[in-house]
Amino acid sequence: MVDAAVLDKLETGYAKLAASDSKSLLKKHLTKEVFDQLKTRKTSFGSTLLDVIQSGLENHDSGGEYIVSTRVRCGRSLDGYPFNPCLTEAQYKEMEEKVSSTLSGLTSELKGTFYPLTGMSKDVQQKLIDDHFLFKEGDRFLQAANACRFWPTGRGIFHNDDKTFLVWCNEEDHLRIISMQMGGDLGQVYRRLVTAVNEIEKRLPFSHNDRFGFLTFCPTNLGTTVRASVHIKVPKLAANKAKLEEVAAKYNLQVRGTRGEHTEAEGGIYDISNKRRLGLTEYQAVKEMNDGIAELIKLEASL
Repeated sequence: MVDAAVLDKLETGYAKLAASDSKSLLKKHLTKEVFDQLKTRKTSFGSTLLDVIQSGLENHDSGGEYIVSTRVRCGRSLDGYPFNPCLTEAQYKEMEEKVSSTLSGLTSELKGTFYPLTGMSKDVQQKLIDDHFLFKEGDRFLQAANACRFWPTGRGIFHNDDKTFLVWCNEEDHLRIISMQMGGDLGQVYRRLVTAVNEIEKRLPFSHNDRFGFLTFCPTNLGTTVRASVHIKVPKLAANKAKLEEVAAKYNLQVRGTRGEHTEAEGGIYDISNKRRLGLTEYQAVKEMNDGIAELIKLEASL
């Protein structure tokens, strides 16, 4: 017998797939008749229909017609250390050493290289710029908050060999942990992030409060700290910005330009993410973004 929670996920996922304008093979061949016939069945190994179709349920835009890339990130503060304005130079160095040591122990898909900003060669710097990985000294708001003291001491960047996993050390938060890749496979991006955060936390305890969740330098990130986003091509909606903002507001989405906050959309490509981080779970935050994006794709296709 299929578990009730699995059945619920199947019903919810199928309803969204059926209502979408997806051109995927799953949408074409998984008719209601086939779905009803298979949804309660289980193999001798315990596999269900959900195991078979989950990727297709999460990737309505499998052809890449709309979604250019997908990214999920979270912020973390290390337990026992203050926020950036109160860190001493010695603490910055100590934290960088701890972070570098921890990340160098990651294996498999997460295995990669840590690059300290201090003493970085021009070749390495250019490579990180070309990959859009290199962060710069904070803007005027962070500088006014004394969040950029002793720059670039204690700052560094880590990325895995596949360039799908990235960690910023002491940019705005102690850690910014990022999972990303081209295309719209949100499930894979999210699972990679969860695996990475769990591995890092085994060696580096994070600051957490029962009321406010994970503690971050900027209060807008408190709670889950999760920001799930896509670069999405919606040229028709781009011509009707009011409609785009209306749908975004309905699903608690934030609309930014192609290169993030305070930038313009280039070629009808927007950076769209979940707005809420506090008062919900990590899964709910990511799901909220996914539901909103599915609605935007449906609307764009209808125009």
